[in-house]
Amino acid sequence: MSEPIRLGHIGLTFHEASAVKVAQVLESHGHTVRFTPAPHEKAFDLLGRGEVDLLASAWLPSSHDTYLNPLLDQVEKVTVLYEPYCIWGVPDYVPQSDVASVSDLLREPALSRMERLIQGINPGAGISRFSAAMIGAYGLDAVGYEFRTGDEAACFDRFEAAVAEGRWVVVPLWHPQFLHNRYTIRALAEPKDLLGTKDEATLVVRKDAVDKIGTAAMAELRKLYIGNTSLSAMEDDLRKAQDI
Repeated sequence: MSEPIRLGHIGLTFHEASAVKVAQVLESHGHTVRFTPAPHEKAFDLLGRGEVDLLASAWLPSSHDTYLNPLLDQVEKVTVLYEPYCIWGVPDYVPQSDVASVSDLLREPALSRMERLIQGINPGAGISRFSAAMIGAYGLDAVGYEFRTGDEAACFDRFEAAVAEGRWVVVPLWHPQFLHNRYTIRALAEPKDLLGTKDEATLVVRKDAVDKIGTAAMAELRKLYIGNTSLSAMEDDLRKAQDI
């Protein structure tokens, strides 16, 4: 029996959803796939140490280049699966005339109504690094705003609870993401351009694993594309199936 393909992904459900799509291609070519989720930095460490064969995926150039750049001599960029980008968002019931930009968080009515805690995910994520920098850059800390890292549930559950109660809240988020499949979330203008650029979510493979994967499977992987809207829906379905 052939050796399993070790497919790494960052341990968030939308990365898992894209990995499932990659695995379907590999399995259609007779491979057994072993999934290896890990936090952001750890996932790239596993790739660099040869403990996974592929990684789905590296967000380039803004979010994950700092993790992938030291490994460029060891890996091949296979395909762009979707085009992610980071936002600070608010529920659509927060009037755009009142809060259209991050700068508007410093003014009324946001000062009276917006919750001061901006709850994020783990500290290794690009959105977490960007958001932490924004608090000081915009002077938000001076009026009591705080960015806090945490797990997926801390971020997503808090947003859904706020929406259920009609509270004004800022969520540090990205496209694609399952919450966009459930809610209309308006991105705030961010004039200092601290949230990075639109990235390319790039499937990467270790060069020493290409032969193991095989010519036919690699050819199909190089054509694989998911897209933001489809991946948001796929993640939503995955979370519902897992009862998350």
